[in-house]
Amino acid sequence: MGKVYLTGAGPGDIDLLTIKALRVVKEADVIIYDRLANPDILKEAKDGCEFVYVGKEDKHHSLPQEEINEVIYQSALKHKTVVRLKGGDPFVFGRGGEEGIYLYERDIKFEFIPGITSAIAVPEYAGIPVTHRGVTVSFRVVTGHESKNKDHSQIPWENYKSDDTIIFLMGLHRLKIISKKLMEIGKPKDYPVAVISRGTTKYEKTVIGTLETIWELAKDLPTPALIVVGEVVKLREQLTWFEDKQ
Repeated sequence: MGKVYLTGAGPGDIDLLTIKALRVVKEADVIIYDRLANPDILKEAKDGCEFVYVGKEDKHHSLPQEEINEVIYQSALKHKTVVRLKGGDPFVFGRGGEEGIYLYERDIKFEFIPGITSAIAVPEYAGIPVTHRGVTVSFRVVTGHESKNKDHSQIPWENYKSDDTIIFLMGLHRLKIISKKLMEIGKPKDYPVAVISRGTTKYEKTVIGTLETIWELAKDLPTPALIVVGEVVKLREQLTWFEDKQ
């Protein structure tokens, strides 16, 4: 019986993978990876390492989460070192907690390896700070993709009237709904919004708009994409760096 490393792969740029994550990738007997993990990371694995793809994207999952949990468990019964490689960080909408509990209930040893979350790294690569003195002192990270099993929204929209930066992950296909909800609670229609597609990679593209215009401007962007709502978006003009050097 082996040990499972629930490992954050970071936001896309392979250079943002942590040293500890790279170490366990090199030691892994099997790597169970998702769609958002940079595939170049797999090239660091040792000869003979087994690769299992369990990626998810909108309206298409290679395996449901319950089956992914079982794949991880069965791999731990057969292999000494199992790496569950997840885009971003396992605990930031990565369902790492669910996988950890599944292993705990079956007496499988596990360890979490944090990854740099896209919620901070992607705006930073786009030149948008999530906090900035004199602009905002806090930020929220919100899922843009709620569970279909819920009969009502879990997002507390009324709490978003403040000037916090709001970052929506996995929300591109609900961008129009998100914008309308924020305007309904009192956000002005000209409130700044950025949508960043394929952040931290060579394909990164950022579209800037307002709550009123952004869903039309960003409708053709490919996923994965991240949405930033807040006055900090205006700082991009002075702080952009990554896309300018591509």
